[in-house]
Amino acid sequence: MSRPDPSIASIDLDPTIARRGRMIARMPEIVRALRHRNYRLYFAGQMFSLVGTWMQQIAMGWLTWRLTGSTLLLGVVSFAGQIPILLLAPLGGLWSDRADRRRLLIGTQACALAQAVALAGLTVTGAVQPWHLVTAALVLGCINAVDVPARQSFFVQLVERREDLPNAIALNSFAMNGARLVGPAAAGLIVAAVGEAVCFALNAASYLAVLLALAAIRTRSAKRAASGLRRALADGFRYAFGTPAVRGLLGLIAAVSFAATPYAVLMPAFARDVFAGGAATFGLLMTCAGGGAVVGTVVLAARRSARGLDRTIAAAPFVVGTGVLAFAASGRLWLAVPSLMAVGFGIISAVAGGNTALQTLVRDELRGRVMSIFTMSFLGIAPLGALAAGAAAEHLGVRATLALGALATIAAGIAFLRVRARLAQALDQAASAATGT
Repeated sequence: MSRPDPSIASIDLDPTIARRGRMIARMPEIVRALRHRNYRLYFAGQMFSLVGTWMQQIAMGWLTWRLTGSTLLLGVVSFAGQIPILLLAPLGGLWSDRADRRRLLIGTQACALAQAVALAGLTVTGAVQPWHLVTAALVLGCINAVDVPARQSFFVQLVERREDLPNAIALNSFAMNGARLVGPAAAGLIVAAVGEAVCFALNAASYLAVLLALAAIRTRSAKRAASGLRRALADGFRYAFGTPAVRGLLGLIAAVSFAATPYAVLMPAFARDVFAGGAATFGLLMTCAGGGAVVGTVVLAARRSARGLDRTIAAAPFVVGTGVLAFAASGRLWLAVPSLMAVGFGIISAVAGGNTALQTLVRDELRGRVMSIFTMSFLGIAPLGALAAGAAAEHLGVRATLALGALATIAAGIAFLRVRARLAQALDQAASAATGT
């Protein structure tokens, strides 16, 4: 029998608490993870912080483009921000398996706040140079190499009922992409009106919401890795690459990250050169992709279990590839909008769906390390794709580069079909174990 949520325990002690408990208990199934107090606190803090994160990302991209006018430099900044994840995430995952994840996240969020403050100061004084942006991106990448695996493996400690874990992951993706609707559009308007420094300052302030939430969260202890460093790292890689379904899933996510996600890195060039727009157009295009991603997270959150998730994941690369091809061919803004919505929907279906599948399958004592490999496959591979796309766009043009990436994504989807049946079987077994059926 699962333990009751402490937020609705002893509701007979006070009428106000009783009413709040009844409201929480009546929450719809699609947001059932919010019935857990710890997850509600975390979710609320994330909603504020992620808006700031998207604002900073848009502002950094536009500032890089304004200072240099180079698609190659756009790729370099993106590369610097994510390559540390490829190199350091396994150590970050092992750290999260051995440390108190809540305290670890407090430390990473405080460091990210300091980075945003420094970036705001450099920009508002007019001292900022391209190398500052590359350095700031590199520092944030090192922070994220620890922060992302810790956050991904923290969800299981935030919900009392294991069967609510997929919903918690889907709602976190909803928060990220809901912020993606607000952050880029707001950043475009703010940059056009008062400049990039304000976006950096607002991002710094948004980290306070997460820090307050983490300070209020009280979680049970997680299983800790006890073996030596080398053996512990090897155990994570052995599980990830020795399990065919997991290996195929990680390969698909890496392919989508390398071939498809660089469309966002090239967006400033597309906004100016194809649509003759500025920062506001850039923000609008990114918001459209965010809208599609929000729809995808709602679809995932509505699922009652991980059964059948393999179908969603298998369809995703074909949706992404078709959407990127359509966007690359579009010459009018109204044609780009549905194309980018399809891209956002497909990417979140592959990535958040893959995240849910992995967290459903992995053992708790390996969770941090396996999620660090997931982080490498998505965020760590992305800088290689961004750098390649930036260089290719200098020679082939933005449209041709996007089209090549789209075709590669579709090819990866075809290859994944070979392991889909194994993933379906593993998910069925895990779902049966979680519900006792």
